[in-house]
Amino acid sequence: MAVRLDQIFRHPLKGIGSEPLDLAEVSPDGALQGDRAWALLNVAAPDTDAWQPRRNFLQVASGPGLARVRAATEAGGVRLSHPDKPDLSIRPERDGAALAAWVDGLWPAERPGPGRLVRAPGHGMTDMAQPYVSIGSLASLRSLSDRAGQPLDPRRFRINLWIDGLEPWREFDLIGQNVQIGGAVFEAAERIGRCRAPEANPDTGERDVNVMRVLEDGWGHTDFGIYVLVTTGGEVRRDANVELPWT
Repeated sequence: MAVRLDQIFRHPLKGIGSEPLDLAEVSPDGALQGDRAWALLNVAAPDTDAWQPRRNFLQVASGPGLARVRAATEAGGVRLSHPDKPDLSIRPERDGAALAAWVDGLWPAERPGPGRLVRAPGHGMTDMAQPYVSIGSLASLRSLSDRAGQPLDPRRFRINLWIDGLEPWREFDLIGQNVQIGGAVFEAAERIGRCRAPEANPDTGERDVNVMRVLEDGWGHTDFGIYVLVTTGGEVRRDANVELPWT
């Protein structure tokens, strides 16, 4: 079975909304263009535009209700939708207060509330300081779903590129090697250690499966997906062939 790129996701606002794409641009310095380009600080975090760890922002791991948000990039801004709220279109450089008001009720009241919306420095405000793109395997997701006893939506994991056609968990064998998708080349850097974010169901906003426990019980680790660095930039498109070092 040929390995191909099955799904692409971008997250224009860190932790707030996922956006499916048919194609995306990647570059060595910018990772996936437009991914985590903005992030909403919480009021307890340092008020700086520098890279900060995940805990300093509003994000799904701490606020599972955010998992239901959908995002769509539009001219000059981002449109957000949620089943229980009217759609919100914002220009991030000026509408941080509107976003902070819109997430009211989606963020736990006992946690530090929304602060300033900041622009990511260079590449996106990802969980790692390096300009990583994330890759997941749908075969591994099916294996994990079987172990969990329920289908797990790819959106739980907030991964950029989903490939299909590998044997389950074979993506871990890519670490230290190159993989080509479309016109772009990536170097696989490390496995992704998971947090609580994948516990949240993107259709309900409720935590309904302990993914880290399922991983630990089934495979003796809490890793899912891999981080890769872009070594040759270019366009990646859904259904593109994935060229692996052993093929």
